[in-house]
Order: sequence, then structure tokens, then C-alpha cells
Amino acid sequence: MKLFSSAPSPAPDRSIRRYPRSIFTAPLTLRHLGAGGVHKLRGITLDVSEGGMGALVQGNLQMGEAVEVDMHLDGQVLNAVAIVRHTSNVRCGFEFLGMTSEERAQITEIISRKPDPSRSARWAD
Repeated sequence: MKLFSSAPSPAPDRSIRRYPRSIFTAPLTLRHLGAGGVHKLRGITLDVSEGGMGALVQGNLQMGEAVEVDMHLDGQVLNAVAIVRHTSNVRCGFEFLGMTSEERAQITEIISRKPDPSRSARWAD
């Protein structure tokens, strides 16, 4: 009787997120260590979840680079550490690191109060 298979296990599906993202626009400030010291970049979020965000960022970031993020959410500033998971000339994707359950709950509560733009009112007849 064979208990173990020698076939390789399938790669994990990276398209499935741990936390669903919501369209959410908020200003942000990023700090990262680069040549010559700490650099400060400005940007705007495109989508946010408990586990990360997509954003438009002024400046160049590298995949795998760690950044400190200040997101200006509903009159509050949420400070987080994130890693750059993908980057292009259009947008960057970030995964939050070391978030507490309270910080995750704060993000969820704030983004749940924002109206969903996909359900915006249609033009009146």
C-alpha cells in the first residue's frame, strides 16, 4: 500500500486573496530606505484590504522592498509596514506586515463606511 505520492503538489493559486479588497481612495505617504537615506514618496490608494493595498505612487519602488506607510483614512492616520509585492509604471501592490487584529478591524470598519462606486446612482431620466 502506497501512502505518499511522488508527484509534486500544485502551486498555490496566487489570484485568491486572504482578504477581499475594496475600491478605496485615500492619500498616503511612503518612506523607504534608498541610496542617500530615507526617501519620502506620496501616493493615493486604489484599493485596500486588511492584508494590503494597491496604490499609485510617485517615484520608483522595487519588488521586495520594505516601506513604511501612512494612510490618511477618514480623518485618521494609519501607520503600517508593508512589502512591495508588485510594481509597474502604473501602480504598486503592497502586503501589510505585522498588523494587529485591532489595526485590521480599523481598516475593515473604515472601508465598510465608504459608498461602493459600482453601486453609484444612475443618471436621472
